[in-house]
Amino acid sequence: MESAKHDEATLQAQSVAIDDKSLREDVHTPPAEAPVTKSDEKPDEQKWLTGLPLLMVMTAVTLVVFLMLLDVSIVSTAIPHITNQFHSLDDVAWYGSAYTIASASLQPLTGKFYGNFVQKWTFLGFFSLFELGSLICGVATSSKMLIVGRAVAGMGSSGMVNGALNILASILPMHKRPMFMGFMMGFSQLGLVCGPLIGGAFTSYSTWRWCFYINLPIGALVGILLIFTNIPEPHAKPRAAEVFRSVILKKFDLFGFVLFAPAAIELLLALQWGGSRYPWKSSTIIGLFCGSAATFVVFGLWERRMGNDAMIPGQLVKQRIVWSSCMTMSMMFGMTMVMAYYLPIYFQSVRGESALMSGVDLLPNILCQLVMAVLSGILTGRLGYYLPWAIFGSIMTSIGTGLLSMLSPTTSTRDWAGFQAIVGLGRGAATQVPMVAIQNAVTPAQISPAMAILTFSQTFGGSIFLAVAEVLLTAGLRKKIPEYAPSVNPETVISAGATGFRDVVPAKDLLSVLVAYSKAIDEVFYLCAALCVVQFFFVWGMGWKNVKQGKQEQEKKNLDGEAKEVV
Repeated sequence: MESAKHDEATLQAQSVAIDDKSLREDVHTPPAEAPVTKSDEKPDEQKWLTGLPLLMVMTAVTLVVFLMLLDVSIVSTAIPHITNQFHSLDDVAWYGSAYTIASASLQPLTGKFYGNFVQKWTFLGFFSLFELGSLICGVATSSKMLIVGRAVAGMGSSGMVNGALNILASILPMHKRPMFMGFMMGFSQLGLVCGPLIGGAFTSYSTWRWCFYINLPIGALVGILLIFTNIPEPHAKPRAAEVFRSVILKKFDLFGFVLFAPAAIELLLALQWGGSRYPWKSSTIIGLFCGSAATFVVFGLWERRMGNDAMIPGQLVKQRIVWSSCMTMSMMFGMTMVMAYYLPIYFQSVRGESALMSGVDLLPNILCQLVMAVLSGILTGRLGYYLPWAIFGSIMTSIGTGLLSMLSPTTSTRDWAGFQAIVGLGRGAATQVPMVAIQNAVTPAQISPAMAILTFSQTFGGSIFLAVAEVLLTAGLRKKIPEYAPSVNPETVISAGATGFRDVVPAKDLLSVLVAYSKAIDEVFYLCAALCVVQFFFVWGMGWKNVKQGKQEQEKKNLDGEAKEVV
């Protein structure tokens, strides 16, 4: 008995020592002939959750990601009522950008938190911050208070998706993760559809404040589900007191964060303000771009100096599977966010539907994605290979977005629903592939920083390509309106908004303006098609890997052997 305890203590000491050196392996297994080998393998097999605990954790993390996406889409329906109450039309851009900037600037650092603190409490900490931000927004008495609440909620959201993926990696073996990731990502996408529906109902029949209050009771349910469930840790971690005393200063790369945060903020502000608040050629926008580029260069040099202790480890990013997955996710989420914003604009502006019905019209896309995400996850676990689904998904989304670029005011329901279904099937097949690919390629100790980099790529891709889409729509309207409705001033239509232009355009010119608006939106969908084509080329970099249990374990043994040779 004492011998077993001694061997176990030795094993933990080796694990901590290796993690300090930032090697690829987080645990040194004892020699094959050591009698402790069999008993050491048992806990690894038993650490995965099953039954009711697995159901509770899966429900909790899925609800968290669902709430995050719901929060993104529900706010858009509340903004008109908020600006009317606070007389704050000039602050509209900040309601979205405060959230995005706070989230994106913190995301790379969240990997350090999950790598050094207990995952369950770290996840609940970020989620509590998100809930606090929602509460501040709900009770806001001024526009400035609302902006502060959005920034606090954004800080909380920075660690939510990353935390959900880390928890899934801790409770499920590799060959089961694709199915559960597919379910989590597929179901959570319903938040993008439910947002306008729920937000429209709240603002019409109650108050816009419930668009934020709704997060609180669901958050309480998440807390109950997680607090009473034991979530295993992927590797030994120092005590919280030790982390605060020494690890944060030495390994959290706080100076790297100080460099990265302003660089990301400058870039996002340039994208948010360019073409709306300031001209793209203005000194303000050019200065933001130049300042961001210069700061990113300094940040890159610093990260290179930090080596494996960097906030974004260069050794991790250099892996082909990692950077290919990040680029794939960036393209995919960019396309997803552009479609989530501009398909409702098509339905509301061109077809004259309400915000409520435009959300209903997105169901073919979301439901097909949900079904395919679960189906592809199950088949990936059974067959073992994820790359075919990434290839299939990029092909399907390329075709679907290309067909959506043919939308017009007279497109039949059968056609636009069918086009969306094709996109939904493609997104469902490919959404979880980058997450699976990275988790299969890195060691347990590297999952936290790897997931942080992936979620940052996702957020950044959405922000950048949404800004590009806005430029394309505005330029398209300025080009198409004189072509189809020469007597209408394009600036009048643009300033009136996506639905308000119907009130300022003469009745005799309305049909021509609708055609021009539709053609301008089609150019936005050209961007979506281009992103899907680029995604098709990046997915090949994720490699032909097998995630089935036996194969994955064999590959880990090979990596163990390589690490021992290095040592």
